[in-house]
Formats: sequence, C-alpha cells, structure tokens
Amino acid sequence: MADDGEEAPEENRKRRTHTFPIVRHTDMPKPMKTEAIAFCMAAFEKFANNNEHAAKMVKEAMDKKFGAAWHVVIGESFGFGVTHETKNLLYMFFGGNLAVCLWKFC
Repeated sequence: MADDGEEAPEENRKRRTHTFPIVRHTDMPKPMKTEAIAFCMAAFEKFANNNEHAAKMVKEAMDKKFGAAWHVVIGESFGFGVTHETKNLLYMFFGGNLAVCLWKFC
C-alpha cells in the first residue's frame, strides 16, 4: 500500500457477479433454449437459497412442456459427463458461479 493514503488497486476492487444467464454450451433449438432459460431464471428467483427445489421446478416444467425424462443439476463446482438426446442439452451459469446442467436422457 502507498504511504500517501491511497489504496492499492487490488484492495479497491469489488467482486462482480452477473445477474444474467451465460450459456456455456447448448445444442437445443433456439425456442427450446429460450424457454429452458426462462424456466431456470424463474426457479432461481423463487428458490434463491434452495438449489434442490429450483432443480425440481425446472425438471417438472421441462417434463410438462417437452416430454418426460429431463434431468437437472444446479450447484457450484461440479463436473459432469452425460449421455443425452441430440438437441437436448443446456449448460449455463447464473449469478457468478451457480451452474445449471439440463439434459434429456436417451
């Protein structure tokens, strides 16, 4: 730190979190992707502190809209490898490091 009372640039920075979805990977058609993101955003708003309930809400909405066998994982710091139907995978981030993996099983 400088002696003249100025703070170092590292100390003055604040942690930034985004409040919009960032799609990392998807092979969904655009209308399906748009609805899936909307379902995820609604679940995040309704269950901000409970990822399990948010995942259940997204799964039920996707099952109702696009047929059964959808799977959802919501959380931080996870890896995955899944078998999925073509054009039925979405991997996105929201609010910093909260990730969503949404896929339809073959």
